[in-house]
Amino acid sequence: MKIGIVGLQGAVSEHLEATERAMQKLGIKGEAVWVGRPVQLEGVDGIIIPGGESTTIGKLMRTTGLFEQVKQLATGGKPILGTCAGLIVLAKRGDEQVMRTRQPLLGLMDISVIRNAFGRQRESFEVNLEIPALGEEPFSAVFIRAPAVEEVWGDAKTLAEFQGKIVAVQQGSLLAVAFHPELTPDTRLHEYFLRMCQR
Repeated sequence: MKIGIVGLQGAVSEHLEATERAMQKLGIKGEAVWVGRPVQLEGVDGIIIPGGESTTIGKLMRTTGLFEQVKQLATGGKPILGTCAGLIVLAKRGDEQVMRTRQPLLGLMDISVIRNAFGRQRESFEVNLEIPALGEEPFSAVFIRAPAVEEVWGDAKTLAEFQGKIVAVQQGSLLAVAFHPELTPDTRLHEYFLRMCQR
């Protein structure tokens, strides 16, 4: 199995490590690769769009040609996981802040997002989150300048909420979370995504 991590900005190395740890736990032979150009997406079984600065990630995806390539692969059913900024990039609609910064959106998920829904960098926090899809044990979720999903429609389904805000969603082979699963030793979210890639 080969998982491509969009490595233009943000928590890339942490995702590489978390994905490889999850593969080991599931007994999957494979690798996680750093992707900076469309050619590096050849033969991937899944793609991760990490956290970082969403406008920068979106614009760099455009200039490198990754934007269209990722969109094409997703439309063809390739599983994608978006975390924090990655959640914003996957959305069909954004708030005023997203519009003002001319944030490029892949427009793949039936969700509208609020950027910085939980405040600025200094308001970052960690919380035990109930995510039934990952099992009974709460998931330790790290929120850093996190977005939130304001609305879901169509085929998008809510997987978790915090303080009345939607923070995890799935739509077919697309998975998006407002937090940083790569910053915790718990690999269950990456394992869940890898199982999606095996189907």
